[in-house]
Amino acid sequence: MVSIFQRMLFLALEVDRSPALNSAKLSQELFHMLISDIPLRAHRMLLLESLQSMLLRCKLLEHLLDYACPLKISLPMSLSLLLHFLKNCTLAPDPSVNITLASCYLCNSVSEQRGGIGNLVYKPDDMVSKPAICEAVEAFLSRSQADLGQALPLHVEESLTYLQDHLLDVCHVIGMPKEKYDPPDPRRMYTIMSSEEAANGKKSYWAELEISGRVRSLSTALWSLTHLTALHISDNSLSRIPPDIAKLHNLVYLDLSSNKIRTLPAELGNMVSLRELLLNNNQLRVLPFELGKLFQLQTLGLKGNPLAQEIMSLYQEPDGTRRLLNYLLDNLAGAIKRIPTEQPPARSWISLQEPDRTRASALFSVMCYNVLCDKYATRQLYGYCPSWALNWEYRKKSIMQEIMGCNADIISLQEVETEQYYNFFLPELKEQGYDGFFSPKSRARTMSESDRKHVDGCAVFYRTEKFSAVQKHTVEFNQLAMANSEGSEAMLNRVMTKDNIGVAVLLEVRKEMMEASSGKSLHGMEKQLLLVANAHMHWDPEYSDVKLVQTMMFLSEVKNIVDKATRSLKLSSVSGETNAIPLVLCADLNSLPDSGVVEYLSTGGVDCTHKDFKELRYSDSLTKFNCNGKNSTSNGRITHGFKLKSAYENGLMPYTNYTFDFKGVIDYIFYSKPHLNVLGILGPLDPHWLVENNVSGCPHPHIPSDHFSLFGQLELLLPNLPPQVNGLHLPARR
Repeated sequence: MVSIFQRMLFLALEVDRSPALNSAKLSQELFHMLISDIPLRAHRMLLLESLQSMLLRCKLLEHLLDYACPLKISLPMSLSLLLHFLKNCTLAPDPSVNITLASCYLCNSVSEQRGGIGNLVYKPDDMVSKPAICEAVEAFLSRSQADLGQALPLHVEESLTYLQDHLLDVCHVIGMPKEKYDPPDPRRMYTIMSSEEAANGKKSYWAELEISGRVRSLSTALWSLTHLTALHISDNSLSRIPPDIAKLHNLVYLDLSSNKIRTLPAELGNMVSLRELLLNNNQLRVLPFELGKLFQLQTLGLKGNPLAQEIMSLYQEPDGTRRLLNYLLDNLAGAIKRIPTEQPPARSWISLQEPDRTRASALFSVMCYNVLCDKYATRQLYGYCPSWALNWEYRKKSIMQEIMGCNADIISLQEVETEQYYNFFLPELKEQGYDGFFSPKSRARTMSESDRKHVDGCAVFYRTEKFSAVQKHTVEFNQLAMANSEGSEAMLNRVMTKDNIGVAVLLEVRKEMMEASSGKSLHGMEKQLLLVANAHMHWDPEYSDVKLVQTMMFLSEVKNIVDKATRSLKLSSVSGETNAIPLVLCADLNSLPDSGVVEYLSTGGVDCTHKDFKELRYSDSLTKFNCNGKNSTSNGRITHGFKLKSAYENGLMPYTNYTFDFKGVIDYIFYSKPHLNVLGILGPLDPHWLVENNVSGCPHPHIPSDHFSLFGQLELLLPNLPPQVNGLHLPARR
């Protein structure tokens, strides 16, 4: 039956869109069959998962969600509908259970909802905020427990936490909600300062300016009023607008309507703060493609202009302003026959110190790079970047050029999509002499194979002529949170719901590399290990506590790896010594240098009352993490025993993440003392290039990610060789 419906659907879509045969009608019939003939939820799940047509699956899901809600809502499959379901659904168990509730047998449909998330429709008016998501999930949780008379089964609760986390990620990816914009009030009032107020030193402030009176040209003094946020120049006789208007970079409202303007300056596209640009009733025949750079524009007035039909057709479509701006931006490079900015200059090398010549050492290089996963590279989030430059097929070439240009011995990547790791990164880098290890975020374990391949994660690559892998580890923060949540609701409700992960690879340094670097024979030296750890912490600035706890959990697991390796490999180091194995920690911490996360890593500890904990109770749980003997809380501090230092200290890199809304350092390379030194690092991109080319943010046609890579050369100090007798090395005392 299902197969017949699917074949009919494909015919309806491919042959014609007859009202007698479409997805809505087919899904309605399938829904009636499902409700009347398949009462068991498990069987319904099998049916849903068997549907090959995602369109049919989503339509059927709409009916199921609507069927479970006494309070109806008329919406397509969308974020709003999903939240409506969570807030208003009626739950019931399978008929095989001896609890009967109402007539609805749609039980705990979290799994069904998650099955259709990838196909949710986002509409401009479908504004869903983070508080709304949390409120809806809480409502679902409390009401379902009341309806069932018992707690939700563990697997359902886990699915619900994944759903909440995914919705919050979606909310982040599509940039919702947009900053609210209130246009100027046409009935605005003004006040005139009295002579007494002026004499008393009162300062005037006005952010809006109106010019009227059939003005034919504008004074150059106008361009010095850079504080203006609104400029009203409608109903004049202007025939041109000078390029200097772009100096008014704080304008959010510009009204040039009802003039005689024939052309617009390309520099208008640099006024990226604009939310409203009114050009109605002028004599414009063409628009500069640079207008497409106005990615924050919400209102564009073009009526009453003799523009080309192609432009007006786009403009008159639903969401026409956005469609037209996208068209202009995507065609900007083609219009001027090249990418509109020159290639950025090469980043300079910053030497920090010379190698230690007094003892044997080995030199190697490390790269840390968040490559920006394809599913996060959306126009909603990066509206300043052309869609062709966001396309993965375009970006992946530049990403690989960046990686190969650094030619690092160890490469740590974040936001690597599962499919791209196996089909792109690993094959490409294996050809260059690397091997690697990868783990996706925890959500991948509960997904179908087709959905799992799009989950991102962390990867570590190493040059096989210099290193060989001894052990590989994955650290799942939500699993650690669940295991250590006793006594802390915050650990369950805030940390466990985030499925970020870390990876660690224990490497053995090949003796040939050490001998080549030191110029000495190292016969008799025991194996030299190096631990490389890579992690990506939660993104949301409102969850500083989660980032700090995740970092503590990661370091705790790294310490466990060191302890077990020291014992199992019978190293001469004292078992339990935190710094027994040199450590390189690469991470997108999503935390600034003044955060609790960086303080914890770089100083060895953080106060239990640190503001980043948000006064939530974590201390009892955190003492269970074995980092420094027992995770010490003496003097009210939670500490670790690693002696970590950042390769990029003292503001050597002003930002590692560069977008329109945020510019700051959130990526790091830490290394452990006393075994490692940093000899030099790759410096920042020339800031003058960014300013001169009006780069609002990254990604950019020349910069494939919103992150800049970090790259440094490290020196591994080797242990002193045991003394020689008659040319033979005596074993070191253990």
